[in-house]
Amino acid sequence: MSAAILTKACELGLIFAILSLGEYISFRVMDTPDLTVDGSYATGGCVCAMCTLAGHPLLGILAGFIAGCLCGCVTAFLQTKMRIQPLLAGILTMNALYSINIRIMNGAPNVSLFSSSLKPTWTLLSDANTQLYVLAAIVLVIGLLMFWFFKTNLGLMLRAAGNNEEMIKASSINVDVMKFLGLGLSNGIVAVSGALLVQYQNFADVTSGTGMLVLGLAGIIVGETIFRRHTVGAGILASVFGAVIYRLLYTFALKLGFAATDMNMVSAVLVAVTISIPYLQSLRRKKHHA
Repeated sequence: MSAAILTKACELGLIFAILSLGEYISFRVMDTPDLTVDGSYATGGCVCAMCTLAGHPLLGILAGFIAGCLCGCVTAFLQTKMRIQPLLAGILTMNALYSINIRIMNGAPNVSLFSSSLKPTWTLLSDANTQLYVLAAIVLVIGLLMFWFFKTNLGLMLRAAGNNEEMIKASSINVDVMKFLGLGLSNGIVAVSGALLVQYQNFADVTSGTGMLVLGLAGIIVGETIFRRHTVGAGILASVFGAVIYRLLYTFALKLGFAATDMNMVSAVLVAVTISIPYLQSLRRKKHHA
């Protein structure tokens, strides 16, 4: 593969690393399978696209984050106040967001950031020569902020709520508030990934979130096979490097002749195999000692 292809793969890997960081909060910290991701990812992109076309690309990323937080809070509301099961709550929010995203883009299923002169509107990622460095800086900042947050009292309470909900209730900590906080932050960070992808590709589409749940989990799981320590720092590093490695594997699979339409299947197989590795290793050790 050429250097240009590898660079593009790393750039997309960094964008999806932010997706994995967001999912790390819900999947690992809160131990909650959140299907809102497929909807909030697209919402972040749609909101960012409209703000960018209005001449506010930086504000678009912030607005995308806030919109994603609201999506997560809706799911948390359904779980805590309506007593709907987490999986179903995520599905309901995700389905509703499809219609909302079309409304955000004024009834259009997709929007281009190109003007009538075929020149893209200026964005944070307009310069192809600096895209890799800008994305690396953004991932670094988000990763450091997450690491710092999970060391604070509030972050420790969020982690404790995910580890042992009953113990937290006994400690007089409001579990419902922790769910709002966790799902809000998770989907907010996911939406930032969607916003950056829009500015990277110069268009937004309401279906851009399809398959993002599996893609984000793939990054986390691939990374965890490398960083085996179960600490917050290791989890954050695993999410970042796993997403980049996964994207490189994705690019390599395309070079082998797989069609783009095959990649969802490839992703599912890769995640299933990676999840099974610890179990297969334990079986091998048992046979070795038998």
